[in-house]
Amino acid sequence: MTAVEQRFREFKMPDVGEGLTEAEILKWFVAPGDTVTDGQVVCEVETAKAAVELPIPFDGVVHEVRFDEGTTVDVGTPIISVDTDPGAGEAAPQAAPAAGKPAEAPAAEAEPAEKEGRQANLVGYGAAPASTKRRPRKPLPGSQRSAPAPSAGAPAPQEPAPAPAPPEAVPSPSPAPELNGSGRTARPLAKPPVRKLAKDLGIDLEAVTPSGPDGIITREDVHAAAEAVQTARETPVTAPSRAVEGRERRVPVKGVRKATAQAMVNSAFTAPHVTEFVTVDVTRTMKLVADLKQDPAMAGLRVNPLLLVAKALLVAIRRNPDVNATWDEDNQEIVYKDYVNLGIAAATPRGLIVPNIKDAHAKTLPELASALGELVTTAREGKTTPAAMSGGTVTITNVGVFGIDAGTPILNPGESAILAFGAVKLQPWVHKGEVKPRQVTTLALSFDHRLVDGELGSKVLADVAAVLERPKRLITWA
Repeated sequence: MTAVEQRFREFKMPDVGEGLTEAEILKWFVAPGDTVTDGQVVCEVETAKAAVELPIPFDGVVHEVRFDEGTTVDVGTPIISVDTDPGAGEAAPQAAPAAGKPAEAPAAEAEPAEKEGRQANLVGYGAAPASTKRRPRKPLPGSQRSAPAPSAGAPAPQEPAPAPAPPEAVPSPSPAPELNGSGRTARPLAKPPVRKLAKDLGIDLEAVTPSGPDGIITREDVHAAAEAVQTARETPVTAPSRAVEGRERRVPVKGVRKATAQAMVNSAFTAPHVTEFVTVDVTRTMKLVADLKQDPAMAGLRVNPLLLVAKALLVAIRRNPDVNATWDEDNQEIVYKDYVNLGIAAATPRGLIVPNIKDAHAKTLPELASALGELVTTAREGKTTPAAMSGGTVTITNVGVFGIDAGTPILNPGESAILAFGAVKLQPWVHKGEVKPRQVTTLALSFDHRLVDGELGSKVLADVAAVLERPKRLITWA
Protein backbone atom coordinates (compact mmCIF):
# COMPACT_ATOMS: atom_id res chain seq x y z
CA MET A 1 0.00 0.00 0.00
CA THR A 2 1.43 3.38 -1.04
CA ALA A 3 1.72 6.39 1.25
CA VAL A 4 -1.20 8.05 -0.55
CA GLU A 5 -3.38 4.95 -0.11
CA GLN A 6 -2.47 4.81 3.56
CA ARG A 7 -3.38 8.45 4.04
CA PHE A 8 -6.49 8.72 1.86
CA ARG A 9 -8.76 5.84 2.79
CA GLU A 10 -11.97 5.01 0.95
CA PHE A 11 -15.17 3.81 2.56
CA LYS A 12 -17.05 1.47 0.23
CA MET A 13 -20.77 0.80 0.07
CA PRO A 14 -21.21 -2.29 2.28
CA ASP A 15 -23.69 -5.12 1.89
CA VAL A 16 -25.93 -4.29 4.84
CA GLY A 17 -28.37 -7.09 4.10
CA GLU A 18 -28.17 -10.61 2.78
CA GLY A 19 -26.68 -10.57 -0.69
CA LEU A 20 -27.90 -7.07 -1.59
CA THR A 21 -26.25 -5.59 -4.67
CA GLU A 22 -27.04 -1.86 -4.39
CA ALA A 23 -28.32 0.88 -2.12
CA GLU A 24 -29.60 4.43 -2.56
CA ILE A 25 -27.95 7.27 -0.65
CA LEU A 26 -30.78 9.04 1.17
CA LYS A 27 -28.87 11.61 3.20
CA TRP A 28 -25.32 12.71 3.96
CA PHE A 29 -24.49 13.77 7.52
CA VAL A 30 -20.97 15.00 6.66
CA ALA A 31 -19.34 17.17 4.02
CA PRO A 32 -15.77 17.68 2.75
CA GLY A 33 -13.67 19.20 5.51
CA ASP A 34 -15.65 17.66 8.38
CA THR A 35 -13.80 15.63 10.99
CA VAL A 36 -15.08 12.09 11.48
CA THR A 37 -14.31 9.44 14.08
CA ASP A 38 -14.44 5.67 14.05
CA GLY A 39 -18.06 4.56 14.38
CA GLN A 40 -19.59 7.92 13.44
CA VAL A 41 -22.63 7.73 11.15
CA VAL A 42 -21.79 9.49 7.89
CA CYS A 43 -24.85 8.74 5.76
CA GLU A 44 -28.20 6.98 5.55
CA VAL A 45 -28.90 4.57 2.72
CA GLU A 46 -31.97 2.68 1.57
CA THR A 47 -31.57 -0.90 0.43
CA ALA A 48 -34.16 -3.23 -0.99
CA LYS A 49 -35.13 -4.07 2.58
CA ALA A 50 -34.80 -1.00 4.81
CA ALA A 51 -33.18 2.36 5.51
CA VAL A 52 -29.83 1.91 7.27
CA GLU A 53 -27.34 4.33 8.82
CA LEU A 54 -23.71 3.68 7.85
CA PRO A 55 -20.90 4.30 10.38
CA ILE A 56 -17.38 4.91 9.09
CA PRO A 57 -14.67 2.57 10.44
CA PHE A 58 -11.78 5.03 10.78
CA ASP A 59 -10.85 8.57 11.90
CA GLY A 60 -9.88 11.53 9.75
CA VAL A 61 -11.12 14.50 7.76
CA VAL A 62 -13.59 14.04 4.90
CA HIS A 63 -11.68 14.57 1.66
CA GLU A 64 -14.38 13.81 -0.90
CA VAL A 65 -18.04 12.73 -1.03
CA ARG A 66 -18.35 10.69 -4.21
CA PHE A 67 -22.11 10.62 -4.82
CA ASP A 68 -25.06 12.96 -4.39
CA GLU A 69 -28.12 12.17 -2.31
CA GLY A 70 -30.64 10.14 -4.29
CA THR A 71 -27.96 8.21 -6.20
CA THR A 72 -28.13 4.41 -6.31
CA VAL A 73 -24.67 2.91 -5.78
CA ASP A 74 -23.48 -0.67 -6.26
CA VAL A 75 -22.17 -2.56 -3.24
CA GLY A 76 -18.36 -2.31 -3.08
CA THR A 77 -18.18 1.11 -4.74
CA PRO A 78 -16.25 3.80 -2.79
CA ILE A 79 -18.70 6.47 -1.62
CA ILE A 80 -16.46 8.70 0.51
CA SER A 81 -12.72 9.23 0.98
CA VAL A 82 -11.12 10.36 4.22
CA ASP A 83 -7.75 11.97 4.87
CA THR A 84 -6.50 9.98 7.87
CA ASP A 85 -3.42 12.18 8.30
CA PRO A 86 -4.53 15.75 7.62
CA GLY A 87 -1.46 17.13 9.40
CA ALA A 88 0.80 15.82 6.65
CA GLY A 89 0.03 18.86 4.48
CA GLU A 90 -2.58 20.14 2.11
CA ALA A 91 -1.31 18.18 -0.88
CA ALA A 92 -1.10 14.43 -1.18
CA PRO A 93 2.32 12.87 -1.82
CA GLN A 94 3.00 12.25 -5.50
CA ALA A 95 4.85 9.43 -7.14
CA ALA A 96 8.25 10.16 -8.66
CA PRO A 97 8.02 10.96 -12.39
CA ALA A 98 9.29 8.46 -14.90
CA ALA A 99 12.70 9.11 -16.37
CA GLY A 100 12.57 11.68 -19.12
CA LYS A 101 9.02 12.78 -18.34
CA PRO A 102 7.99 15.93 -16.48
CA ALA A 103 6.06 15.42 -13.27
CA GLU A 104 2.33 15.94 -13.59
CA ALA A 105 0.49 17.79 -10.87
CA PRO A 106 -1.99 15.47 -9.08
CA ALA A 107 -5.55 16.55 -8.57
CA ALA A 108 -4.91 17.17 -4.86
CA GLU A 109 -2.29 19.84 -5.76
CA ALA A 110 -4.42 21.73 -8.25
CA GLU A 111 -4.66 25.46 -7.74
CA PRO A 112 -7.95 26.92 -6.43
CA ALA A 113 -10.71 27.33 -8.96
CA GLU A 114 -10.33 31.10 -8.97
CA LYS A 115 -6.66 30.91 -9.99
CA GLU A 116 -7.30 28.47 -12.83
CA GLY A 117 -10.26 30.36 -14.24
CA ARG A 118 -12.57 27.48 -13.38
CA GLN A 119 -15.85 27.23 -11.58
CA ALA A 120 -16.90 24.83 -8.85
CA ASN A 121 -18.57 21.61 -9.96
CA LEU A 122 -20.27 18.60 -8.35
CA VAL A 123 -18.05 16.84 -5.86
CA GLY A 124 -16.22 13.92 -7.43
CA TYR A 125 -16.41 15.20 -11.00
CA GLY A 126 -13.53 17.68 -11.07
CA ALA A 127 -13.64 21.34 -11.99
CA ALA A 128 -15.68 22.61 -14.92
CA PRO A 129 -14.40 25.30 -17.28
CA ALA A 130 -15.85 28.71 -16.60
CA SER A 131 -16.22 29.57 -20.27
CA THR A 132 -18.58 27.93 -22.71
CA LYS A 133 -17.02 25.08 -24.70
CA ARG A 134 -16.51 25.76 -28.38
CA ARG A 135 -16.70 23.29 -31.19
CA PRO A 136 -13.24 22.32 -32.50
CA ARG A 137 -12.41 24.19 -35.66
CA LYS A 138 -11.80 22.23 -38.82
CA PRO A 139 -8.26 22.85 -40.12
CA LEU A 140 -8.02 24.62 -43.43
CA PRO A 141 -6.64 22.64 -46.34
CA GLY A 142 -2.88 22.53 -46.17
CA SER A 143 -2.72 23.89 -42.65
CA GLN A 144 -0.50 22.31 -40.01
CA ARG A 145 -2.11 20.04 -37.39
CA SER A 146 -2.54 21.79 -34.06
CA ALA A 147 -0.40 20.80 -31.10
CA PRO A 148 -1.68 17.91 -28.95
CA ALA A 149 -3.96 18.76 -26.03
CA PRO A 150 -2.17 19.26 -22.70
CA SER A 151 -2.29 16.44 -20.18
CA ALA A 152 -4.84 16.40 -17.38
CA GLY A 153 -4.01 18.77 -14.60
CA ALA A 154 -1.86 21.13 -16.74
CA PRO A 155 -3.11 24.66 -17.39
CA ALA A 156 -4.82 25.01 -20.74
CA PRO A 157 -2.97 27.20 -23.25
CA GLN A 158 -4.63 30.30 -24.46
CA GLU A 159 -6.88 29.66 -27.43
CA PRO A 160 -5.43 31.18 -30.62
CA ALA A 161 -7.38 33.83 -32.37
CA PRO A 162 -9.86 32.33 -34.83
CA ALA A 163 -8.69 32.22 -38.40
CA PRO A 164 -10.56 34.45 -40.79
CA ALA A 165 -13.30 32.68 -42.68
CA PRO A 166 -12.63 31.98 -46.34
CA PRO A 167 -14.37 34.33 -48.74
CA GLU A 168 -16.84 31.71 -49.88
CA ALA A 169 -17.91 31.09 -46.25
CA VAL A 170 -19.03 34.68 -45.73
CA PRO A 171 -22.80 34.75 -46.00
CA SER A 172 -24.19 37.14 -48.55
CA PRO A 173 -26.53 39.83 -47.29
CA SER A 174 -30.08 38.58 -47.04
CA PRO A 175 -33.19 40.65 -47.51
CA ALA A 176 -35.20 41.43 -44.42
CA PRO A 177 -37.45 38.50 -43.52
CA GLU A 178 -41.06 38.79 -44.55
CA LEU A 179 -43.38 38.95 -41.55
CA ASN A 180 -46.86 37.52 -41.26
CA GLY A 181 -49.75 39.00 -39.34
CA SER A 182 -48.47 37.73 -35.99
CA GLY A 183 -45.12 39.41 -36.37
CA ARG A 184 -43.23 36.18 -37.09
CA THR A 185 -41.52 35.24 -40.31
CA ALA A 186 -43.81 33.63 -42.82
CA ARG A 187 -41.33 30.74 -43.18
CA PRO A 188 -38.31 30.01 -40.96
CA LEU A 189 -35.05 30.87 -42.66
CA ALA A 190 -32.75 27.86 -42.99
CA LYS A 191 -30.55 26.34 -45.64
CA PRO A 192 -31.70 23.08 -47.29
CA PRO A 193 -29.19 20.88 -45.35
CA VAL A 194 -30.44 22.37 -42.09
CA ARG A 195 -34.05 21.75 -43.08
CA LYS A 196 -33.23 18.13 -43.87
CA LEU A 197 -31.49 17.74 -40.49
CA ALA A 198 -34.53 19.17 -38.70
CA LYS A 199 -36.81 16.80 -40.59
CA ASP A 200 -34.63 13.79 -39.74
CA LEU A 201 -34.61 14.72 -36.04
CA GLY A 202 -38.32 15.49 -35.95
CA ILE A 203 -37.81 19.15 -35.04
CA ASP A 204 -40.31 21.85 -36.05
CA LEU A 205 -38.32 24.80 -37.36
CA GLU A 206 -41.11 27.12 -36.24
CA ALA A 207 -40.16 26.31 -32.62
CA VAL A 208 -36.39 26.78 -33.08
CA THR A 209 -34.75 30.02 -31.96
CA PRO A 210 -32.33 31.16 -34.70
CA SER A 211 -28.83 32.35 -33.85
CA GLY A 212 -27.43 32.93 -37.33
CA PRO A 213 -27.18 36.27 -39.09
CA ASP A 214 -30.45 37.79 -40.24
CA GLY A 215 -32.44 35.22 -38.29
CA ILE A 216 -31.10 32.14 -40.10
CA ILE A 217 -31.44 28.82 -38.26
CA THR A 218 -28.13 26.96 -38.04
CA ARG A 219 -27.32 23.28 -37.54
CA GLU A 220 -26.32 24.08 -33.95
CA ASP A 221 -29.77 25.58 -33.32
CA VAL A 222 -31.44 22.38 -34.53
CA HIS A 223 -29.17 20.16 -32.41
CA ALA A 224 -29.85 22.32 -29.35
CA ALA A 225 -33.59 21.99 -29.90
CA ALA A 226 -33.28 18.21 -30.31
CA GLU A 227 -31.31 17.93 -27.06
CA ALA A 228 -33.94 19.97 -25.23
CA VAL A 229 -36.70 17.66 -26.49
CA GLN A 230 -34.74 14.55 -25.47
CA THR A 231 -34.06 15.95 -22.00
CA ALA A 232 -37.74 16.72 -21.52
CA ARG A 233 -38.64 13.16 -22.50
CA GLU A 234 -36.14 11.59 -20.07
CA THR A 235 -36.98 13.79 -17.10
CA PRO A 236 -39.54 12.11 -14.79
CA VAL A 237 -42.66 14.18 -14.21
CA THR A 238 -42.74 14.43 -10.42
CA ALA A 239 -43.24 18.10 -9.67
CA PRO A 240 -46.79 19.22 -8.97
CA SER A 241 -46.23 22.20 -11.27
CA ARG A 242 -46.27 19.84 -14.26
CA ALA A 243 -49.87 18.92 -13.48
CA VAL A 244 -50.99 21.67 -15.83
CA GLU A 245 -49.40 19.84 -18.77
CA GLY A 246 -50.56 16.35 -17.77
CA ARG A 247 -52.48 14.73 -14.95
CA GLU A 248 -49.89 12.08 -14.20
CA ARG A 249 -46.95 11.61 -11.87
CA ARG A 250 -44.01 9.33 -12.55
CA VAL A 251 -41.93 8.08 -9.63
CA PRO A 252 -38.97 5.70 -10.08
CA VAL A 253 -39.55 2.24 -8.60
CA LYS A 254 -36.63 1.50 -6.31
CA GLY A 255 -35.61 0.58 -2.79
CA VAL A 256 -38.14 -1.09 -0.52
CA ARG A 257 -41.05 -0.68 -2.92
CA LYS A 258 -39.15 -2.30 -5.79
CA ALA A 259 -38.10 -5.25 -3.62
CA THR A 260 -41.62 -5.68 -2.25
CA ALA A 261 -43.13 -5.67 -5.73
CA GLN A 262 -40.70 -8.30 -6.97
CA ALA A 263 -41.21 -10.44 -3.86
CA MET A 264 -44.99 -10.33 -4.19
CA VAL A 265 -44.84 -11.29 -7.88
CA ASN A 266 -42.51 -14.19 -7.12
CA SER A 267 -44.69 -15.36 -4.25
CA ALA A 268 -47.98 -15.06 -6.13
CA PHE A 269 -46.71 -17.03 -9.13
CA THR A 270 -44.64 -19.58 -7.19
CA ALA A 271 -46.71 -20.66 -4.20
CA PRO A 272 -50.26 -21.86 -4.92
CA HIS A 273 -52.34 -19.64 -2.64
CA VAL A 274 -55.52 -20.70 -0.89
CA THR A 275 -57.47 -18.21 1.24
CA GLU A 276 -60.16 -19.08 3.78
CA PHE A 277 -62.41 -16.70 5.72
CA VAL A 278 -64.24 -16.79 9.04
CA THR A 279 -66.41 -14.17 10.76
CA VAL A 280 -66.22 -14.24 14.54
CA ASP A 281 -67.75 -12.51 17.57
CA VAL A 282 -64.84 -10.84 19.38
CA THR A 283 -66.87 -8.99 22.02
CA ARG A 284 -65.11 -10.83 24.85
CA THR A 285 -61.71 -10.12 23.32
CA MET A 286 -62.45 -6.40 23.10
CA LYS A 287 -63.51 -6.44 26.76
CA LEU A 288 -60.26 -8.19 27.67
CA VAL A 289 -58.29 -5.52 25.80
CA ALA A 290 -60.01 -2.83 27.90
CA ASP A 291 -59.24 -4.75 31.12
CA LEU A 292 -55.56 -5.28 30.18
CA LYS A 293 -55.10 -1.56 29.61
CA GLN A 294 -55.90 -1.08 33.31
CA ASP A 295 -53.68 -3.94 34.48
CA PRO A 296 -50.51 -2.75 36.28
CA ALA A 297 -48.55 -5.59 34.64
CA MET A 298 -49.23 -3.99 31.23
CA ALA A 299 -48.53 -0.41 32.26
CA GLY A 300 -46.68 1.53 29.56
CA LEU A 301 -47.16 -1.22 26.98
CA ARG A 302 -49.06 -1.13 23.69
CA VAL A 303 -52.32 -3.03 24.33
CA ASN A 304 -54.72 -3.38 21.40
CA PRO A 305 -56.73 -6.07 19.61
CA LEU A 306 -53.73 -6.91 17.38
CA LEU A 307 -51.84 -8.08 20.46
CA LEU A 308 -54.47 -10.69 21.26
CA VAL A 309 -54.78 -11.71 17.60
CA ALA A 310 -51.02 -12.34 17.60
CA LYS A 311 -51.28 -14.38 20.80
CA ALA A 312 -54.22 -16.35 19.37
CA LEU A 313 -52.24 -17.18 16.23
CA LEU A 314 -49.29 -18.38 18.33
CA VAL A 315 -51.64 -20.67 20.27
CA ALA A 316 -53.07 -22.02 17.01
CA ILE A 317 -49.57 -22.72 15.67
CA ARG A 318 -48.67 -24.57 18.87
CA ARG A 319 -51.74 -26.76 18.37
CA ASN A 320 -51.01 -27.21 14.64
CA PRO A 321 -47.19 -27.00 14.33
CA ASP A 322 -47.02 -28.31 10.74
CA VAL A 323 -48.34 -24.97 9.44
CA ASN A 324 -45.09 -23.33 10.58
CA ALA A 325 -42.94 -24.53 7.70
CA THR A 326 -41.37 -23.55 4.41
CA TRP A 327 -40.99 -25.15 1.00
CA ASP A 328 -37.38 -25.81 -0.10
CA GLU A 329 -37.60 -25.96 -3.89
CA ASP A 330 -33.89 -26.62 -4.47
CA ASN A 331 -33.76 -29.68 -2.22
CA GLN A 332 -37.40 -30.68 -2.69
CA GLU A 333 -38.00 -30.70 1.06
CA ILE A 334 -40.48 -29.25 3.53
CA VAL A 335 -38.64 -27.58 6.41
CA TYR A 336 -40.67 -27.66 9.64
CA LYS A 337 -39.65 -25.04 12.20
CA ASP A 338 -39.82 -25.37 15.97
CA TYR A 339 -39.77 -21.61 16.49
CA VAL A 340 -42.03 -18.77 15.37
CA ASN A 341 -40.65 -15.50 14.08
CA LEU A 342 -43.90 -13.58 13.88
CA GLY A 343 -43.98 -11.01 11.07
CA ILE A 344 -46.13 -7.88 11.31
CA ALA A 345 -46.81 -6.11 8.02
CA ALA A 346 -46.21 -2.37 8.44
CA ALA A 347 -47.01 0.39 5.96
CA THR A 348 -44.27 3.05 5.82
CA PRO A 349 -43.62 6.05 3.54
CA ARG A 350 -41.06 3.91 1.68
CA GLY A 351 -43.48 1.05 1.16
CA LEU A 352 -44.67 -2.10 2.90
CA ILE A 353 -42.17 -3.86 5.14
CA VAL A 354 -42.55 -6.99 7.27
CA PRO A 355 -40.27 -7.00 10.32
CA ASN A 356 -40.69 -9.95 12.64
CA ILE A 357 -40.58 -10.67 16.36
CA LYS A 358 -37.90 -13.27 16.95
CA ASP A 359 -38.98 -16.32 19.00
CA ALA A 360 -42.44 -14.88 19.53
CA HIS A 361 -43.69 -18.31 20.62
CA ALA A 362 -41.60 -18.12 23.80
CA LYS A 363 -42.74 -14.68 24.94
CA THR A 364 -45.25 -13.89 27.66
CA LEU A 365 -48.10 -11.49 26.89
CA PRO A 366 -46.26 -8.47 28.37
CA GLU A 367 -43.09 -9.43 26.47
CA LEU A 368 -45.05 -9.82 23.26
CA ALA A 369 -46.70 -6.42 23.80
CA SER A 370 -43.31 -4.80 24.39
CA ALA A 371 -41.80 -6.38 21.26
CA LEU A 372 -44.82 -5.43 19.15
CA GLY A 373 -44.71 -1.81 20.31
CA GLU A 374 -40.99 -1.54 19.59
CA LEU A 375 -41.43 -3.11 16.16
CA VAL A 376 -44.17 -0.65 15.13
CA THR A 377 -42.30 2.41 16.45
CA THR A 378 -39.08 1.44 14.70
CA ALA A 379 -40.89 0.83 11.41
CA ARG A 380 -42.65 4.22 11.52
CA GLU A 381 -39.32 5.95 12.14
CA GLY A 382 -37.79 4.16 9.16
CA LYS A 383 -35.14 2.54 11.35
CA THR A 384 -35.99 -1.12 10.75
CA THR A 385 -32.83 -3.10 10.01
CA PRO A 386 -32.55 -5.83 7.35
CA ALA A 387 -31.92 -8.38 10.12
CA ALA A 388 -35.30 -7.53 11.66
CA MET A 389 -36.99 -8.45 8.37
CA SER A 390 -35.14 -11.70 7.80
CA GLY A 391 -36.10 -15.18 8.95
CA GLY A 392 -39.86 -14.70 9.37
CA THR A 393 -42.01 -17.84 9.52
CA VAL A 394 -45.62 -16.56 9.58
CA THR A 395 -47.15 -13.09 9.21
CA ILE A 396 -50.13 -10.99 10.35
CA THR A 397 -51.43 -8.08 8.29
CA ASN A 398 -53.85 -5.75 10.07
CA VAL A 399 -56.09 -4.39 7.32
CA GLY A 400 -58.72 -3.46 9.91
CA VAL A 401 -56.89 -0.25 10.80
CA PHE A 402 -57.99 1.04 7.37
CA GLY A 403 -61.60 0.06 7.94
CA ILE A 404 -61.33 -2.98 5.66
CA ASP A 405 -63.33 -6.09 6.51
CA ALA A 406 -61.16 -8.73 4.81
CA GLY A 407 -58.83 -9.49 1.94
CA THR A 408 -56.76 -12.20 0.26
CA PRO A 409 -53.22 -11.50 1.51
CA ILE A 410 -50.20 -12.69 -0.47
CA LEU A 411 -47.68 -14.83 1.36
CA ASN A 412 -44.42 -13.28 2.47
CA PRO A 413 -41.76 -15.15 0.43
CA GLY A 414 -40.43 -18.20 2.28
CA GLU A 415 -43.44 -18.45 4.61
CA SER A 416 -46.39 -20.82 4.52
CA ALA A 417 -49.20 -18.71 6.03
CA ILE A 418 -50.38 -15.13 6.51
CA LEU A 419 -53.37 -13.99 8.57
CA ALA A 420 -55.39 -10.88 7.68
CA PHE A 421 -57.18 -9.22 10.61
CA GLY A 422 -60.19 -7.16 9.52
CA ALA A 423 -61.98 -4.23 11.11
CA VAL A 424 -63.91 -4.82 14.34
CA LYS A 425 -67.45 -3.48 13.92
CA LEU A 426 -70.64 -3.47 15.93
CA GLN A 427 -73.10 -5.76 14.12
CA PRO A 428 -76.31 -7.67 14.89
CA TRP A 429 -75.34 -11.17 16.02
CA VAL A 430 -77.17 -14.17 17.41
CA HIS A 431 -75.92 -14.53 20.98
CA LYS A 432 -77.49 -17.04 23.37
CA GLY A 433 -80.49 -17.40 21.11
CA GLU A 434 -81.15 -13.68 20.72
CA VAL A 435 -80.09 -11.10 18.17
CA LYS A 436 -77.87 -8.59 19.91
CA PRO A 437 -75.31 -5.97 18.88
CA ARG A 438 -71.86 -7.60 19.14
CA GLN A 439 -68.30 -6.72 18.19
CA VAL A 440 -67.59 -8.75 15.06
CA THR A 441 -64.56 -9.14 12.78
CA THR A 442 -63.50 -11.21 9.77
CA LEU A 443 -60.28 -13.21 9.60
CA ALA A 444 -58.67 -14.42 6.37
CA LEU A 445 -55.87 -16.99 6.24
CA SER A 446 -53.83 -17.50 3.07
CA PHE A 447 -51.53 -20.51 2.97
CA ASP A 448 -49.19 -22.32 0.62
CA HIS A 449 -51.17 -25.29 -0.67
CA ARG A 450 -48.00 -27.23 -1.50
CA LEU A 451 -47.40 -27.97 2.18
CA VAL A 452 -50.60 -26.85 3.92
CA ASP A 453 -53.70 -28.74 2.85
CA GLY A 454 -57.25 -27.56 3.38
CA GLU A 455 -57.70 -29.48 6.62
CA LEU A 456 -54.61 -28.04 8.29
CA GLY A 457 -55.34 -24.51 7.10
CA SER A 458 -58.93 -24.75 8.31
CA LYS A 459 -57.86 -26.00 11.74
CA VAL A 460 -55.44 -23.12 12.20
CA LEU A 461 -58.02 -20.50 11.22
CA ALA A 462 -60.72 -22.14 13.37
CA ASP A 463 -58.40 -22.16 16.40
CA VAL A 464 -57.57 -18.48 16.01
CA ALA A 465 -61.28 -17.67 15.79
CA ALA A 466 -62.08 -19.83 18.83
CA VAL A 467 -59.48 -18.06 20.98
CA LEU A 468 -60.74 -14.61 19.96
CA GLU A 469 -64.34 -15.63 20.62
CA ARG A 470 -63.49 -16.96 24.08
CA PRO A 471 -60.09 -15.53 25.08
CA LYS A 472 -59.98 -17.67 28.25
CA ARG A 473 -58.70 -20.38 25.89
CA LEU A 474 -55.40 -18.49 26.00
CA ILE A 475 -55.11 -20.14 29.41
CA THR A 476 -56.86 -23.46 28.91
CA TRP A 477 -55.10 -24.22 25.61
CA ALA A 478 -51.69 -22.98 26.73
